[in-house]
Amino acid sequence: MEAISVYWTTGCSSCVRVKEFLTRKGVPFESINVATNPAAMKFLASLGARSIPVVVRGDKFTFAQSLDDVAKFVGIEHLAAVLPPEVLMERWKKIMEIATHAISKLPASVLEQQPKPPRARTVRDVAYHIFQVPDAFLQVVNDGLEDWTVVANIDAPPAIDIPGILAYAEDKKKRVAQWWDTLEDRSCTQPLKMFYGVHSTHSFLERSTWHSAQHTRQLLWWSKENGIPVEQELTEEVLAGLPVPKGIWE
Repeated sequence: MEAISVYWTTGCSSCVRVKEFLTRKGVPFESINVATNPAAMKFLASLGARSIPVVVRGDKFTFAQSLDDVAKFVGIEHLAAVLPPEVLMERWKKIMEIATHAISKLPASVLEQQPKPPRARTVRDVAYHIFQVPDAFLQVVNDGLEDWTVVANIDAPPAIDIPGILAYAEDKKKRVAQWWDTLEDRSCTQPLKMFYGVHSTHSFLERSTWHSAQHTRQLLWWSKENGIPVEQELTEEVLAGLPVPKGIWE
């Protein structure tokens, strides 16, 4: 088999997860952090890959948003249980409430700080990104958006403050709840066409839930490291059954 390479960056939730997955499965790979390798993204662009994480073998690649896709690409078996949609929705709501609480405790003075260089994402970006995830989810399931990275992977508005982030968060929490409350078929078996292929709504709901959880973990970690008191935590009960990676940043 040709050598496998994983292109990733610090703080990217799916990047942490795919590296841990391949390591756990005993698949050797070259680890390439695009934040410290300026030529890496140019190489990916030449292959036709426009976002990370990406798993590359020769001149072929797969986006690593889905571990099922990665397993098929590298030729290994992968079968994982997924929590029922109704359980995922309750967990997601709880995760977003915990994130909102953590954001409300942030002093305005910290928004420009970078939690984990070399990536340039700021505290403002991380806090905002937690709710870009449900924003992107809604645009996929409601509007048929295929490339949700154009919503989820952009920086936060540079002038947005804590109240602005909280207003954005409350809007997304309300709209996610409305989507679920009015959803006729809660089996979530409906297929969604996205930039990395066709996957079920159930799969994307799981991904969005743990995605929000991972970035909430990052914000809580940073708050503790900087002495910012946060009363609400992501407990083992909240995270149980979600495929969050062990690592927080990389």
